[in-house]
Amino acid sequence: MIIVGGGPAGLAAALYTARMDLKTAVLDRGPLGGQLLNTELVEDYPGFESILGSDLAMKMGEHARKFGVDIRDFEPVKEIDVEADTHYKVVRLESGEEVRAPALIMAAGGLPRYLEVPGEKEFWGRGVSYCAVCDGAFFKGQELAVIGGGDAAVEEGDFLTRYASKVYIIHRRGELRAQPILVDRAQANSKIEFILDAHVKEIVGGDQVQTVSYEQHGETKQLEVGGVFIFNRHRPQHADLDRRHLGRRRRARAADQADRDRGRRRDDGRGRRLVVHHLLEGRRPTLTAQLF
Repeated sequence: MIIVGGGPAGLAAALYTARMDLKTAVLDRGPLGGQLLNTELVEDYPGFESILGSDLAMKMGEHARKFGVDIRDFEPVKEIDVEADTHYKVVRLESGEEVRAPALIMAAGGLPRYLEVPGEKEFWGRGVSYCAVCDGAFFKGQELAVIGGGDAAVEEGDFLTRYASKVYIIHRRGELRAQPILVDRAQANSKIEFILDAHVKEIVGGDQVQTVSYEQHGETKQLEVGGVFIFNRHRPQHADLDRRHLGRRRRARAADQADRDRGRRRDDGRGRRLVVHHLLEGRRPTLTAQLF
């Protein structure tokens, strides 16, 4: 079994496959942990009242290794293919090595979803960030803008107040989507101010970010800040999986459903198709591992 992705979904899947006595390899382009490494505190994971994201990632990795999982971090995947005759999955690494197995689980996680406003990409790394834990310390004493209204935006905004003199949380709706416990905590923080019903239009600056332009109730306003942290959810990272294989899997799944509708169970001799779910609810995105 090959598992692409070493975040919570990939490690949970690896734990189960290893316990089934399947030889399992986990491939990840970076260190183990996925989005957990961008999280300071995890307070909504069963069994832990409060734990650092990096510590939880380490415990997950140790747990998987205990059952013999071959964890290979810092192994970027170049491409994935399927052998026509054996239907084996072939994973080609950027190092030139090939890894083959009868089944593959994609658990590659997600990437930040961009706002797609002028100045966002131009100032990425020069005041625009998608990770408060990674970059917050670079903005000591500055006023910052956090874009978003979900758990990540509110919790990371609260985290940034340990460095910033002021944090503005800008959300396009009139109400926040974050958990009430996180909203209550942020509202009790004197360094946080909420700007609701506001649509960000542009990020402006020189060498660094200087201003966020937004529209609120039909009026365009400017907010002077030293940095902008964007938490606009994530999009699945399946770029390494060839589109034709995704299409093949969708067609096979549709055929399976058609057979079930006719009261028959379809078996094409290539084994079961399973979906292994591992959910992290709350501020982190839902992560799903799928077997191909």
